[in-house]
Amino acid sequence: MYTGITSERTMRGQVLLFFSVLSLSSVLGQVSYSIPEEMPKGSLVGNMAKDFGLDVKRLKSGKARIFTRDSGDYIELNNDRGVLLIKNRIDREALCRQTTPCALHFQVILENPMEFYSVTIEITDVNDNPPSFEKNDVEFKISESAAGGAKFILDRAVDLDVGSNGLQTYKLEPTENFVLKLHDQVDGTKNVEMVLERPLDREKREHLSLVLTAVDGGEPQMTGTMQILITVLDANDNAPVFTQPIYKASITENAPVGTVVMTVSATDADDGSNSKITYSVSSILDNARGLFEVNSETGEIRLKGNVDYEEARTFQINIRATDDGGLVDSCKVIIDVTDMNDNKPDIHIISKSNVISEDAKPGTIVTMINVQDADSDENGKVQCTMNDNMPVVMKSTTSDFYSLMTDSDLDRERASEYNITVTCSDEGVPSLSSSVTLTLQISDVNDNAPVFERSSYEAYIVENNTPGLSIFTVKARDADWNQNARVSYILEDSSVNGVPVSSYVSVSADSGVIHAVRSFDYEQIKDFQFHVKAQDGGSPPLSSNVTVKIMIQDQNDNPPQVLYPVQTGGSLVAEMVPRSADVGYLVTKVVAVDVDSGQNAWLSYKLQKATDRALFEVGLQNGEIRTIRQVTDKDAVKQRLTVIVEDNGQPSRSATVILNVAVADSFPEVLSEFTDFPHDKEYNDNLTFYLVLALAVVSFLFITCLVVIISVKIYRWRQSRILYHSNLPVIPYYPPRYSDTLGTGTLQHVYNYEVCRTTDSRKSDCKFGRAGSQNVLIMDPSSTGTMQRMQTEKSILDEPDSPLEVRNSFSLYYYSHRPNTYCNTKQYRQSKSTDNLTSHSRSYNSNCGTDLFIANPKRIQH
Repeated sequence: MYTGITSERTMRGQVLLFFSVLSLSSVLGQVSYSIPEEMPKGSLVGNMAKDFGLDVKRLKSGKARIFTRDSGDYIELNNDRGVLLIKNRIDREALCRQTTPCALHFQVILENPMEFYSVTIEITDVNDNPPSFEKNDVEFKISESAAGGAKFILDRAVDLDVGSNGLQTYKLEPTENFVLKLHDQVDGTKNVEMVLERPLDREKREHLSLVLTAVDGGEPQMTGTMQILITVLDANDNAPVFTQPIYKASITENAPVGTVVMTVSATDADDGSNSKITYSVSSILDNARGLFEVNSETGEIRLKGNVDYEEARTFQINIRATDDGGLVDSCKVIIDVTDMNDNKPDIHIISKSNVISEDAKPGTIVTMINVQDADSDENGKVQCTMNDNMPVVMKSTTSDFYSLMTDSDLDRERASEYNITVTCSDEGVPSLSSSVTLTLQISDVNDNAPVFERSSYEAYIVENNTPGLSIFTVKARDADWNQNARVSYILEDSSVNGVPVSSYVSVSADSGVIHAVRSFDYEQIKDFQFHVKAQDGGSPPLSSNVTVKIMIQDQNDNPPQVLYPVQTGGSLVAEMVPRSADVGYLVTKVVAVDVDSGQNAWLSYKLQKATDRALFEVGLQNGEIRTIRQVTDKDAVKQRLTVIVEDNGQPSRSATVILNVAVADSFPEVLSEFTDFPHDKEYNDNLTFYLVLALAVVSFLFITCLVVIISVKIYRWRQSRILYHSNLPVIPYYPPRYSDTLGTGTLQHVYNYEVCRTTDSRKSDCKFGRAGSQNVLIMDPSSTGTMQRMQTEKSILDEPDSPLEVRNSFSLYYYSHRPNTYCNTKQYRQSKSTDNLTSHSRSYNSNCGTDLFIANPKRIQH
């Protein structure tokens, strides 16, 4: 059973919630049902889904539930059927006491999206409570002298039912001396008075017993009784009289126990014991029971329990004053409770979303709260605020309900979580407040592409690297979270000099490390660029590109290459210096290149060895070979110089070139001096072999000639037969002639050149001929060379009219040591007798390194 205080608090909460729901119904909808109290558990209240026009599936998907604060756990929602059912027995008297109408108010909450509907269930009364008196019996002492019309106030009965089921009337039996009169009060109650109609006679009957019956209007009718015991006393003709019929007082809630509320006072005109007055409580409403007490002698009313304004705001007490003669008077005491600001605002979260996507639109509801303050007036007025710099705003749908909704775009990368503090304060003095903190997490959306740390990259790698070498690392970051921020690196398809870039480099998909696929050669490629794409793991994925440029750094991996003079195995004479040359005479210039770059290609020239180091010097930077003093007659004709060409790399690499310089004023001097110029070992070995072979052939031919001389005809016939069976071809040769116009200073300009080619000058034949002649002279170390020379000798001797200068004219043919090289052939004309011509074996042409063969006409004739 609820106490009267609890009932009053419940009724006030219901009334507040009722008006709150009524204010919401204009926006969200409301339905009302009416049911009698005491319905069994599981009884149908109403079809909510049908009345609100909702689909049963919507109730399930929205997780429909009942929200109530003060209506108790009486109603339940069946989501499968969409109906409201009785969950627990409802006792209207326990729920609402005397308040009418009695109703349950609650909201049905749905989520995704958030909606709520108000439901009011009126509880109708059933006549299940009979009228009852506070006391089962009451005693009166009435003087026999009491005059007719004397009034005696009786205790009123209480019926918990309301309306027609409530208390309707009273009956008094028997009615021999007394009659019953009822007086309607302002508050709707009735005062019950017993009026003396016939005087009492103590001598006839000292004690009377009456029965007061209270009757309600229900069906079936229910009653309650109280016995009235009357003792007839001696005459006491003055009844006590209160100073005022109604007393009013006020008390603050939470006042301490024992506080004096007020004092009532009554007077009696009688004397003696008939004037002695006793005070007592005649009747009290349920909400005041046990809270107040009255001093029977002084009439002082004191507080006996705790008073709470939120449970009861007004108390009413009926005080009786009785003298010893049995006469009584009564008064009414009304006590008002003054509210104190002793209740903080109560914040209740109806529904909330802990996580919201960062792409949620402004206006999305994240939380709904209900705020109430049990105090009244200014103490119960509540204002709610929220902490600053939040992406949500709080809007009030009614006086007690608030919605928190987004008011701007969300960005998880800027803030991934918000702690929203809602503070509600009342307007009391001092003000009381309460707060609640809500955590709102922002879920990630893939709205950020990976961003590289640089707008472009440049990296360096030294050539001749090991394949698979790590060059450097590209790095991109994604502001998103988890899978959306997982970055993969992809090498974009492109080509470098027509070759796919994937054959040059590769990139690690996870780490962004770029590896060299091949070994680079600076002399082939100096730099190249490509694009790397960074792609996140979102759906759909986002990406960005960056340009990467790889610079190949040179390494000193190439030695200098001498372009001039060209070096061959049989080189003898490179340059010729006249004996009249002055100091600083330019002999020649060594030309070399280095395919490396930078300091690796900086070349320096040094004279490593020389026959006479005091005669020549080499320019350190330009490679020019000059004389450093005046050439004298004492200087040797044959000068051999070794020049080393070095680059500036670390370590340095070099090349060596050997030059032969002739110090002479005329070509014959050069020929005489350079005949015995040393050659390389391989060439000397070949020359020795050919000389021995030639000597054997000549000896064989000499013996053969002695036999052949016996007969000229036989000799000629034999010679023709030998020529006929020879395997060597005899082909006329007419080489072109060029004049030396370059002025290089190598040989005198009086000599002419002719150009021819051969694969190896050391094994080449020397051919002699004259202009316009079809005869061919082939010098061959083989035995057939003798036959050819004999044929040529005969051809020459058969032309007696040929002038001496023509017969003595011959050409010097140079054959190159190197294949596919054109060389100068010098034609030497001798006007003197061929007998005086000195046979020279060979000379060196500085331009292309060829061997010089000079025919000896004297030997041919012999």
